[in-house]
Amino acid sequence: MNNQKKVKQYSTMKRREARNFYIYTAPWLIGFLVLTLYPILYSFYLMFTNMNLTGVGEFVGLENWKYAFTDDNLFRKAFLNTLKYVVMFVPSSIIVAFFIALLLSKKVKGLGFFRTAFYIPYITSGVAVTILWGWIFQKDYGIINYVLSLVGLKGPNWLGDKNIAMVSIVILALWTIGNNIIIMLAGIQDIPQSYYESAQIDGAGSIRQTCFITLPLCTPTIYFNLIVTVIAAFQVFQQPLILTNGGPLNSTYTAAIHLYNNGFLYGKMGYASMMAWGMFAVIMLITIVVVSTSKHWVFYDD
Repeated sequence: MNNQKKVKQYSTMKRREARNFYIYTAPWLIGFLVLTLYPILYSFYLMFTNMNLTGVGEFVGLENWKYAFTDDNLFRKAFLNTLKYVVMFVPSSIIVAFFIALLLSKKVKGLGFFRTAFYIPYITSGVAVTILWGWIFQKDYGIINYVLSLVGLKGPNWLGDKNIAMVSIVILALWTIGNNIIIMLAGIQDIPQSYYESAQIDGAGSIRQTCFITLPLCTPTIYFNLIVTVIAAFQVFQQPLILTNGGPLNSTYTAAIHLYNNGFLYGKMGYASMMAWGMFAVIMLITIVVVSTSKHWVFYDD
């Protein structure tokens, strides 16, 4: 009888714990199902329709894909511009983040201030930072061109020249990589000091220590930053929209801007959904390539 009573009490307790679990997680579950999972599945359906903002449309199969690759010249231009941005920004952000983190890992005076200074642009409003850099890049009274004029150089039209407008966007984006720097700094500080002490005893200088200790043991952190940065770079939208609105001559017209224009300006929600899933496919493919090749260049301190 006592055993049966204990089993019954245990079952009651388990049911109560299960009920409490669903009660406590219900807000998140409802939010995930309604605000995340449903929009994802619905956008997949919209990809095969010509639906507009009013919800009127019909199933058109692969016509959106056909139109994108045969008739929409801006589609190809937007994706090529996005690839150009990714190729310029991702490697430079990884390199800059590594070297700044390497400097911040040294014991220097005012280190806390410098760490904060590099991180603040990341948490500052993106619109405010973009507008600020719009003034900095201004052709006639921008700070950069003014400094260049002091040494007798004529500054370029940073945002008005189709050949360097995307470079300007990349420079602005590099200003906001504070999160990558902090993550890279954590990876560097996680390396045991005994490795450096052994290298010093063997006569290795700071450059050799960086190349043969810091860099190899930071590859897991670089690997993480690489994937996160690639995903974010393919979605670049805010900076070119605010600074150039995709100009000049569509030189900074990215895939995200094209998606936004078709979906919310032209009302082509079906076509916009197709572009979103196309971007997802490209990002997923590149991520798979990075993950599959990581075993050849990522080293863990086992």
